[in-house]
Amino acid sequence: MLTSIQNKVVIVTGGSKGIGKGIASVFARQGAKVMIAARGMADAEAAVAEIVAAGGTAACCKTDVADWQSVKNMVKITEAEFGPVDILCANAGIFPQIKLIDMEPDDWDSVMATNLKSTFLCVKACIPSFERAGKGRVVVTSSITGPITGYPGWAHYGASKAGQLGFLKTAAMELARYNTTINAVMPGNIMTEGLQDLGQEYLDTMAASIPLKRLGAVEDIGNAALFFASDEASYITGQQMVVDGGQILPESLESLSEI
Repeated sequence: MLTSIQNKVVIVTGGSKGIGKGIASVFARQGAKVMIAARGMADAEAAVAEIVAAGGTAACCKTDVADWQSVKNMVKITEAEFGPVDILCANAGIFPQIKLIDMEPDDWDSVMATNLKSTFLCVKACIPSFERAGKGRVVVTSSITGPITGYPGWAHYGASKAGQLGFLKTAAMELARYNTTINAVMPGNIMTEGLQDLGQEYLDTMAASIPLKRLGAVEDIGNAALFFASDEASYITGQQMVVDGGQILPESLESLSEI
């Protein structure tokens, strides 16, 4: 157990389902006070109810992470509910699959706003809390898609995820004055509602391309985020961790037949 997480105040954006819900649950099990920020209140309230039923502490607030006023309000609500923010998990993201020939400028802008601009807005809004506390943690949910791999239909998503890594390199230097670290987790294919919507054939193909022969669980990403947020990781900043079951390692599917 990472005792440094006990009673810490954590914001998880996009925490109502998928990877974000997994992150929120992992932190709550370690004794953190979790604020789930999401656009859909029905899913957010259901996630809170699950955490509370399991003995954890959580609340939720309606947030548009691409809107500055909404993000500032998210921090204000969190501080009123639990106290100053200790940890920000900038997880919110969307990944509509649209090939370039069909992609409209508005499609591009929407993904950039939700995935990349929101990372900047949420970090900026939490800086006053980190400064007052003399300490803080930021964990960004990036992806292997964009920084390392590509997939047709996700040019805008990949660009936004690569952009997050570019952001955190400089952010790490600027946040250091507040004794705050910022790191990124880069998930591979994780079993979420979003992936299930892509169909069983896609899931089977992806599992076959992973050395561990399975898709990851949302808790796998939550555990990586938990480590980055802990005191045990206090000397790590501006870094990224791939959590993908070895997905990016094989040169080809044929190479997996040798193991």
